[in-house]
Amino acid sequence: MTDETAALGSYTHPQGVALCSDEALFHIQANGDWLYLNSPLPAKFAALFSSILHCIDNEYLLITPVEKVKVTVEAYPFLLVDYHQAALTEVQVNDSQLIFSSSIGTQLPAINSADIIVTDDGIYAPLIRGLVGQLNRACYYRYINEYLSFD
Repeated sequence: MTDETAALGSYTHPQGVALCSDEALFHIQANGDWLYLNSPLPAKFAALFSSILHCIDNEYLLITPVEKVKVTVEAYPFLLVDYHQAALTEVQVNDSQLIFSSSIGTQLPAINSADIIVTDDGIYAPLIRGLVGQLNRACYYRYINEYLSFD
């Protein structure tokens, strides 16, 4: 469990946060699009809701101080479409940190490039609140060209 997830207890009800519905009200498609009750959700609302999205015990939830809402995810909660290297500070001299942008227009906090997971199926970035993002095709090939060596 991440520090952010653990910190939820500090601003929620003492007896816990109630589940809004047993049914998932939101769905995130493999292409990164969000649906609410099977209707497309505008990117600006998806970006807003993504800021409260958590993955706890392999279950996706939108969590507010008063309720939780189930979310189903087709592949990964974030489709990562671009990245840039974070500005180096004295602490990060040996660590290359990347800041990713998602298909819904959100910019995610920097992560160490050493934490990026490369498999035969794709390239994945562990993100905040237990979430994982998958690099889209263009981002995938760019990452391979810039960070992987085949010598």
